[in-house]
Parts: sequence; structure tokens; C-alpha cells
Amino acid sequence: VQLQASGGGLAQAGGSLRLSCTASGRTFSTYAVAWFRQDPGAEREFVAAIRGNGGIAYYTDSVKGRFTISRDSAKKTVSLQMNSLKPEDTAVYYCAADKGIIVTTVALAGEYDYWGQGTLVTVSS
Repeated sequence: VQLQASGGGLAQAGGSLRLSCTASGRTFSTYAVAWFRQDPGAEREFVAAIRGNGGIAYYTDSVKGRFTISRDSAKKTVSLQMNSLKPEDTAVYYCAADKGIIVTTVALAGEYDYWGQGTLVTVSS
């Protein structure tokens, strides 16, 4: 599976951005897909994830109610709609996918085998 992330950019606080993660591979719908973010010098932080074949979604507390993860299996795309952006959302965002994710590992970066390149999100105050 190869992942291509897109959609980052500059937004003002309170604004919105939509990130997309598009995959190659025929069985992408069975993969869990997650978004992580990383500031320079910091560890990669879990943001949101969506399971395969049913699409149960998970969010870190700081983005609940503001971010929505969704998938379009026909387009092999997982999107992250980010609303009410805050300056602390500024980071490089990465999408990741894996077939073996379970509820106890969904937020663990080390459990994902496939990663897209990062896309920078900058939120100005």
C-alpha cells in the first residue's frame, strides 16, 4: 500500500482545512487508516483513525468535536475535515495505514506499517 497525503496549508484560527490520504492497492478498504501529527523535536501524536470494513472512528481528546475522519472506499481516500482550527493544531500531519490494527493499538504509531509523506498544516492566531 502506498499513501499520498494532501490538503495541508495555512489557515487562520477558527478556520478549516481538509486533508486527504489516497491509497494504492486493491484491499485498502480493509485497512485501518490514521492521522498523526508531529511538531519539530516532538514525538508523533495520534489525531484520529478509522477502522476498515465498518469505519469506527477514534479521536484524540483535543480534536473531538472539531475534526472528522471519513473514508470513501470507492476512491480509496480517507479524509480529515478539520474545523475550528487552533494554533496548537499546527504540525506536519501524516496518514498511516495497517491491516492489523485493533482498538488497543489504534493510537500507536509503531503499529502502522504504511505511511504517507507529511503535509504541513499551519494555523495562525
